[in-house]
Amino acid sequence: MPKMKTNRSAAKRFVSNGSGKFKRRRQNLRHILTKKSAKRKRRLGQGTLVDDANLGAVKRLLPYG
Repeated sequence: MPKMKTNRSAAKRFVSNGSGKFKRRRQNLRHILTKKSAKRKRRLGQGTLVDDANLGAVKRLLPYG
């Protein structure tokens, strides 16, 4: 059986941790930042885990992750 291909765009966006979950960046920190509060921008700068509802899709894109 041939090797499975990793989705390269997903590989640049997600990184796996030891428990098999994936870390991701938050959205909404690219532009239009003046109307967002400092507290909100601070929180958006921190990474978070991929939700359980989307974990299967990310695992399908990253078979060796």
